[in-house]
Amino acid sequence: MELENGTMVKEFILLGLTQSQNIQLLVFVLILIFYLIILPGNFLIIFTIRSDPGLTAPLYFFLGNLAFLDASYSFIVAPRMLVDFLSEKKVISYRGCITQLFFLHFLGGGEGLLLVVMAFDRYIAICRPLHYSTVMNPRACYALLLALWLGGFVHSIIQVALILHLPFCGPNQLDNFFCDVPQVIKLACTDTLVVELLMVFNSGLLTLLCFLGLLSSYAVILCHVHGSPCEGKSKALSTCTTHIIIILLMFGPAIFIYTRPFRALPVDKVVSFFHTVIFPLMNPVIYTLRNQEVKSSMRRLLSRHVVC
Repeated sequence: MELENGTMVKEFILLGLTQSQNIQLLVFVLILIFYLIILPGNFLIIFTIRSDPGLTAPLYFFLGNLAFLDASYSFIVAPRMLVDFLSEKKVISYRGCITQLFFLHFLGGGEGLLLVVMAFDRYIAICRPLHYSTVMNPRACYALLLALWLGGFVHSIIQVALILHLPFCGPNQLDNFFCDVPQVIKLACTDTLVVELLMVFNSGLLTLLCFLGLLSSYAVILCHVHGSPCEGKSKALSTCTTHIIIILLMFGPAIFIYTRPFRALPVDKVVSFFHTVIFPLMNPVIYTLRNQEVKSSMRRLLSRHVVC
C-alpha cells in the first residue's frame, strides 16, 4: 500500500446512506427491527430443522444451511451501519474495509451457489424421483456443501487479491454505507479499467449465468410438474415458487450492481441497502410462510417449550 511519496490511505470515510437526520432516524429504527427479526428467524429455522426427525430430507438440510448463511450475512453490514448512525464521523480502517468486502462476497457467493444446489436438488426430486435417494445421499449433500463453501471462498479471494494490488493515495471517501467493490476501486490512484473488467467477469458474469441457469432449471421443473398427475403437484409448485422468489430477490440487485460498468447511480444505495440488509430477512419470512412442514414443526417446537 505504501507509495513512492510515502503516502497511503489507512482508513475510508463512509458518507452513509443519506445525509438527512430524519431519514437516518427512520432507517435506524427499521434496521433495528429487521435485525431483531433476522437473527431469531434464521436461528429458529436452524434449530427446528436440527431438532425435528421429520425434517431430515436434503431440502431441509440445505434450508438450514441457507438460514445459517443469512444469519452470518446479516452480521457483515447491519451492526456497523447501526453504530455509524450514532456516530458523527463514519470511518472504517483499510483492513476493516477489506475484511468486510471479503466476507460480503464469501457469504454472498456461497449463498448464490447454495441456491444452485437447491435447484439441482428439486430437479432430481421432481423430475427424477426414482434416482433421488441415490443421487442426493448424505455423502453427496456434504460434498455439495463443501463445494459451495470453496466456491464462495475462491470468488471472494479473487476480489480481494485484485483490490490489494491497487494503490490508494488520494481520496478516501466512499459514497456508501459499507465497503464494496465498485466504490473502493474508484478511489484507486491508477487506471482501473482492466480491474473493473475482471471484477465484472468474476462477479457480474458469474451472477448472471447462475441466475439464468436457475430460471432455466425451474422452468424445466415447472413444465414437468404441469404435465404430471395432480398428486403432489401443489406441493412441488409451492416449493418451486418459493425458490424462484428467493432467486429474484437475491440475484436481481446483484445483477444490477455487478454486471454494469462501475458508474455511480442515485439508486445504487437503495439497491445495496435492500441487498445487504433487507434480503436476509426474506429467507425466514418466505420459507416459514410457504413451507407447511417447517411451519408445523415450528408450532410443535414452540408449543412444547411453552408447555414446559
